[in-house]
Amino acid sequence: MEKKEKIVYVVHSIDTEGPLYESLYATFERIQRIFGLQIEPTQENLSKLQNYEIDLGGMEKQVARVVAPQLIEYINDYGKLGNMLERIGSREYRNMLPDSFGGGWIYNWHCVDHIGYEDNPRRRDIGIHNIFDYYAEFIRRTNAPDAIHWHFHPTHHRCIANLNVNTWLRDDKFFKILARRVIERNWFPSVNRAGYHTERPDSHWVLEQWIPFDLSNQAFAGDDGQMDVSGGRFGDWRRAPDDWSIYQPHHDDYQIPGNCRRYIARCLNVGTRMRNINEAEVRKAFLHARENGNTLMAFTNHDFREMSNDIGYVRALLKKVSPEFPDVKYKFAEAIESFNKVIFGNYEIPESRLFNINLTENPDIGNHILKVASNRPIFGPQPFLAIETRDGNFFTDNFDIQVANQKWSYTFDEHTFKYDQLRKIGVASNDNHGFFDTEVITI
Repeated sequence: MEKKEKIVYVVHSIDTEGPLYESLYATFERIQRIFGLQIEPTQENLSKLQNYEIDLGGMEKQVARVVAPQLIEYINDYGKLGNMLERIGSREYRNMLPDSFGGGWIYNWHCVDHIGYEDNPRRRDIGIHNIFDYYAEFIRRTNAPDAIHWHFHPTHHRCIANLNVNTWLRDDKFFKILARRVIERNWFPSVNRAGYHTERPDSHWVLEQWIPFDLSNQAFAGDDGQMDVSGGRFGDWRRAPDDWSIYQPHHDDYQIPGNCRRYIARCLNVGTRMRNINEAEVRKAFLHARENGNTLMAFTNHDFREMSNDIGYVRALLKKVSPEFPDVKYKFAEAIESFNKVIFGNYEIPESRLFNINLTENPDIGNHILKVASNRPIFGPQPFLAIETRDGNFFTDNFDIQVANQKWSYTFDEHTFKYDQLRKIGVASNDNHGFFDTEVITI
């Protein structure tokens, strides 16, 4: 009988949102919103809150966690962000603590697009592809072993950039970003990190259509005592597995195992005020690998804070815990590789195209038909269709299914889009192992 590999795949999964600004007044406004406390917004009072020097009726510790210096000293421009990336992206820094195979630190950059907002008090970088392109260039320029993945913030109904909502389907923002990523960058997501750690039935359904892997489960025993996130508010994973296992969710409840196609892995926070990875959790991951084989241990933070402190913390945990498990190795890893090694036991990048596409004219009735045929099983019931019209708008639509899981078609006519309206057509999909393919036709 073949022996099981016992490797902990260490996945650093960053919610990559670019620079962030918060004024002193906004910090105290946040304290009022979370705790109901009205405190004069001064630098002196901020220092006192950080040092437990104001009587808050027993809430001193909770408030201090929210305004801890490492949490509110934001990286607020690209100059500061670039300086941090040069430090933590250097070969010397990555290799300060090699893994069991001699490999260095790897970053998984889950890039968001800040679009659809009318009010931007935190001075986020508004625009399509801005953050994606910044990190793609960083990876290219430094020849980094990193990867870019998916992160999404749904638009608040008041269109304020720093406010969150739970629904992905309030507007078509998700689909427009995806369509533009396919057509303008020839890219398609394989790994999701939920914005604000939050999934709900609609986002669960959307992910089940196209994105096979998800690093969002934040199941965590105990109560962090944070009033604004109690009762499942933002990041409700109370029913999900907390043993570092990967599971396929139930159709009606993303938190429990079921028969869906996609896979969800656990990903705790690091360096923030709740659900943080700690020594006990790292030990749990190594024990899971010893007893069950390959294990994915993921953690997340943001690029708008200094990341070296969090990396140093995780390194210290690995240095302390790993010697207790001489039969278990650990590997700094990219997310798609990690999912494949844990779920399927291998990681083999396919050499062939996932699908072929063909656009033909039917002169008898004056329409055009796009046909798509898969060369191996795709993830989900249909590929993603991206359409760019000549007026610069982007759309998606459903295919007609000709042969289930194998062949699809889409008709361009007066009921959909007339051919002379079209600028580009894109098709994208993942296979079941998270390897994507895209193809774009210019009209």
